[in-house]
Amino acid sequence: MRQVIFLFIGILFGIVMFKSEAASWFRIYEMFQFKSFHMYGIIGSALALGVVMIQLIKRYQLKSAFGEPIVIPDKTKSFYRYSLGGIIFGLGWGLSGACPGPIFTLLGAGFLPIAVVLVFAVVGTWIYGLLMDKLPH
Repeated sequence: MRQVIFLFIGILFGIVMFKSEAASWFRIYEMFQFKSFHMYGIIGSALALGVVMIQLIKRYQLKSAFGEPIVIPDKTKSFYRYSLGGIIFGLGWGLSGACPGPIFTLLGAGFLPIAVVLVFAVVGTWIYGLLMDKLPH
């Protein structure tokens, strides 16, 4: 049952991403050239909503839809690793024109060349898994 719910949420997320043009390479290109507020508005809205929801979950100890407690562990503060990770993520996003959510959205919309990006995203994640113990965390 959970898989069906997660599949439905993923499909709904993909539709919203596609219809809001958040998966559009042209919108992402405009954002990186500071020519349009569109993507900054979407990202800013998601950030604001995320902050509010995390605070509500922590303050009121909300439970998941399945009745399980939601546990959000505190993160260690580190400027270096978050900066480096953000730069690598941003470079990948800028070069491919898609971050992880839109990769699947574009693939589902029929843009088959994005499968190359998906393959290399998986390869990059696999390489990180191999090097994770050797990297500063």
